[in-house]
Order: sequence, then structure tokens, then C-alpha cells
Amino acid sequence: MPYPQFDRSQLLIQPLDARQHDIQHSSLLALEELPPPLGVAEMDALARLGERLVAARTCQAARLVLMGAHVIRVGVARQLIDLMERGLIDHLGMNGAGVIHDYELARIGATCESVARYIRTGEFGLWRETGEINDIVNDGAARGLGFGEAVGRAILDSDFPHIATSVLAAGVRLGIPVTAHVGIGHDILHEHPNFDPAACGVASYRDFLTLCETVRRLEGGVFVCAGSAVMGPEVYLKALSMARNVARQQGGQICRFTTAVFDLIPIQDDTRHEAPKSDPRYYYRPWKTILVRTVADGGESFYVQGDHRRTIPHLRSAALAAEM
Repeated sequence: MPYPQFDRSQLLIQPLDARQHDIQHSSLLALEELPPPLGVAEMDALARLGERLVAARTCQAARLVLMGAHVIRVGVARQLIDLMERGLIDHLGMNGAGVIHDYELARIGATCESVARYIRTGEFGLWRETGEINDIVNDGAARGLGFGEAVGRAILDSDFPHIATSVLAAGVRLGIPVTAHVGIGHDILHEHPNFDPAACGVASYRDFLTLCETVRRLEGGVFVCAGSAVMGPEVYLKALSMARNVARQQGGQICRFTTAVFDLIPIQDDTRHEAPKSDPRYYYRPWKTILVRTVADGGESFYVQGDHRRTIPHLRSAALAAEM
């Protein structure tokens, strides 16, 4: 006998205009707006990353960025889109929450609800317009699209007021993959009665395979993981293993490339060596997976500590300086 199942038809779904939003579209940084510089070590790492991105573009190696939703929330969409337009990012991946924030900002010019407030009343996540993303993904999955492309196409084809600053829409416009890597139960979309786990799984897995194809071009390329402690390191790890498996069969290798982690956590130690198992930081995946293990055979890694509202604009500035 199956276990009892929650009846989603009983849920009260409210419109987004009934929600208070913590982030407004007006908070997005202007394209040329450059925050104060970071520390000397961080600025040096960013300069070298800028050079590597330009070099990777020249040899058509991968320029991959995987990021958490906070990167969208801090207001650097214009900088990311500009890097995509310049060919300095040729694949951008995010989690399901990143898709939600990008969609809401494009549609209503606001995003981000107070979890502390709305979880008390059982309203958290149960907003009608946001739940319509499920319909978009369901339809896209049936038409053979990935998760990110389906939502990006819907935004691009809409009359939303802020299409120009949607990273998802920019990916479709430019023909650059913007993929979504979703864990079932992680996102508010999964609360809604119209959520189809099969469609979500198919669409997100298509995005994973697209990511794997990008990672096949990582030799000589650059991978940046920004603000993602689990999704970014984990999907990258599996994709790299798959890509290396095929490369090895064909007499090739994927060893000499650059990785970087952008995050808020201070790491005073040498990030080229992972923390011992006795140290709780051993379980911080970006460090051991991205900065150490996967570049151990000839790659190089950088750790850039700082708020993404500062680090992403300075990465763009460094890449533009390297183009000169």
C-alpha cells in the first residue's frame, strides 16, 4: 500500500500582488557601475580570471558559470548578460530558485519574499504567477526543451516589463545555454498543484546533459562557481567525470583548465589543498571539489571572497581590461 499523500487541491494560491517583496528591479546595478575594489589577493585573482576568459574565448574552450540564486538577487543581471553578449560566458547554469527570481523580476519587477513572515501563515511560496512556471516547464518538456530554455523562451515571447534584464531570456536570444539544475522538493514551485515531477525531471535532466556537453570543451577553458555550495560543485563533478570518460576513450584529456569559486566564506588556508577530514570545512564542496580535486592534474584554481554584487562586476571589468 502506498503511504498517504498530501492533497494539493486544498491549497490556497494567492496572486503576487498580495505579497510583500524584499527586492525591487530598481536595485539592479547599472552596467558600468563598479563597486569599491576588493582585497589585493581577490583583485589579482580576478585579473587573471579575466585573462583566462578572454583566452578561452579565443580557443573556443568552455566559459562556464554555475551560480546560486543569490547572485540573481544581488542585482548583477546586466553584468552577466553583458559577459554573455561578449562571448565571455558561453554557458550559465543556476538552481531552481535562480529561475524563480529571474522570472519574477522580469514579470513584475520584484522578487524575494520574507520566509520568516510567510512560513508562519502557510503562505510561503504559494503565489499564482510564480506557479505558472510549472505550466511553462510542463509544456516545454513535452516539446523537447530543457528547463532553462523553456522559461527563457516564455519570458522572451512575453510582454513582461523587464525582459531586457532577464538572464534566461538573454540566453535564448543569444543562443547560449542557461540551464536549470533542480532538486525535487527544493523550490516553491513544487508546492503547487500544477507541478509535474516527471516533466521537471525530464527538462532539468536535458539541461544536465547540455552541461555535460559544455564540460567536454573545458580543456583550456574556465569554470566559475558563484554562490553555490551544493548544486554547482555536484553537477560539475558528475559532468566532468562523464566528459573525461569519453575524452579518455578518444585519446584526449580534460586536465588543463581554470576554476574559481566566488563565495562569502572566509578561507585563510591555502585553498590548493583540501581541509583534513577532522576539519568541518572538509565538507564544504566548492573547496575540495572545485579548488583541489578536479584541477589536480594540471589545472589552476582561485578563491575569490566577497559579496557577489562586488565580485561579478569586477570580474567583468577585469575581462574587459584583458580584451584591450
